Amino acid sequence: MHILAIETSCDETALALIEAEERHNKSPRFAIKAHYVSSQVKIHEPFGGVVPSLAKREHLKNLPIILRKLEDRFPDLEKLTDCIAVTVGPGLEPALWTGINCAQDLKHRWKKPLIGVNHLEGHLYSFFLSPQLKKHNIDDLFPCISLIVSGGHTLLLCGESLNKWKKIGETRDDAAGEAFDKVAKMLGLPYPGGPILEKLAEKGNLEAINFPRPMIYHKNYDFSFSGLKTAVLYYIRSLNEGDVRIINESTKADIAASFEKALIDVITHKTKRALVEYNARSLMLSGGVAANEALRASLSSVARTVRIPFMVAPSEFNTDNAVMIGVAGYMKYISKKKSTIKAQAHLTI
Repeated sequence: MHILAIETSCDETALALIEAEERHNKSPRFAIKAHYVSSQVKIHEPFGGVVPSLAKREHLKNLPIILRKLEDRFPDLEKLTDCIAVTVGPGLEPALWTGINCAQDLKHRWKKPLIGVNHLEGHLYSFFLSPQLKKHNIDDLFPCISLIVSGGHTLLLCGESLNKWKKIGETRDDAAGEAFDKVAKMLGLPYPGGPILEKLAEKGNLEAINFPRPMIYHKNYDFSFSGLKTAVLYYIRSLNEGDVRIINESTKADIAASFEKALIDVITHKTKRALVEYNARSLMLSGGVAANEALRASLSSVARTVRIPFMVAPSEFNTDNAVMIGVAGYMKYISKKKSTIKAQAHLTI
């Protein structure tokens, strides 16, 4: 079956056409027929963050353009499409509605079923796009531990099966990606700060500054990154009267590397403990921060230590995209779960 997927939860306008193949007694197989992502980074850069009204405007402008590209590539797109999947949350409500309204228009014109998709479930099921999946039987991967790390969320889940997930931990304040962006801003780095901070950290000494590891030894699986962020702020203020403009690049790199190391240490420690406690047979990583090479390397090392597969999609499918929405839409479609088609800014798993 072919699924047309739409993603507009934040500042990426994305459409994809995927084909899902249901296989008897096996996991579904997905083929990406086409996918497009239009980034708004340059639009929001002068403001140092995403402006909801501008995001909405750009989605309204970009959706028809990308849809036309898809129709040019597949002239029989209407006939080819079996159902439509659209992100309904979490995200920026004005942005979400642009995708939902586009999907509803197609539903009425094409007379196709419409599936509302949780953006977080899109990340969750992105492991289907992992090249490593080809080496394993899907049933052998469960129970699993899945870590979602993005600009808005840091979640640790235990998956008992493909359709049964339990949240065991989450951030109590800043998400990991949010902490990256805020520390990048403290260092005077341009928007979007997270990926730029990662590049800077590669040049620094990760042992230069002993930043705190909040909640690392707490018995629960929750995270807290606000204290780490504040520690970085106070450290910067202690240098040259806090004027980041006169802090040399070497010191900035050391701050970036030491901060990144502290954050990754917390995530890795808690994830490893969860793997052992829940007798996990695989580790899955997703979300925008999953593109961070140091985080990938740390978690991959943990998976090797406990001798289980490490599942992570290629970087282009960690950041916001419509392919993962199509995959999650298919999983919802075959489960016959009811869809609520309205923007839900604070939707969670």
